[in-house]
Amino acid sequence: MDHRLLQQVTFWTVLFSIDRELAATACQAGCSCGGRLHRADFPRKPRGGPPDLPREYCYRFSFCCNREGCRKRVTPPSIRFLGRKVYLHAVIILVAAMRQGATPRRVGFLAELFEIDRRTIVRWQVFWQEQFPETAFWKVARGFLLPLVDAASLPLELLRRFLHGHDSDPTSGWKGLLGFLSPITTTEGLKG
Repeated sequence: MDHRLLQQVTFWTVLFSIDRELAATACQAGCSCGGRLHRADFPRKPRGGPPDLPREYCYRFSFCCNREGCRKRVTPPSIRFLGRKVYLHAVIILVAAMRQGATPRRVGFLAELFEIDRRTIVRWQVFWQEQFPETAFWKVARGFLLPLVDAASLPLELLRRFLHGHDSDPTSGWKGLLGFLSPITTTEGLKG
């Protein structure tokens, strides 16, 4: 679980490409009313990534129905952003996981590196161990992970399972984990 990967622009560029594919799929599907979707991306100020991320990376893909009377917003799942949280999804997972298995010194180092207040890290821990296990997504998805994952070990155990065996290419493990968790990046996916 090396934090240096999350400081590389190439890692985030790969995730951006996957998000673009997820957005294209959502746009092709159209609105549930049958209307066409138009781009309605919204700006984000992603924290925790390298300072030289391209400007286009600072937008969450989203769409709006073109039908008068509908105008419904459709925001596809993302592997870069976790709902409305300002920190990047992978950073939230890594720092919350390291809080479980690392020394206080290591957590302090990560908090400083990613410029995260310790209270924020505590909130992430509450999210992973109390709120996330109550989501409809987790109640179904946990059955695909054998042996079963104990909620008290989240997100560290998820990180271990998806990155295990990917020492030479950790990006592949991260793509798997973030793809697995992508349903929770939308409002609908976080419902209990």
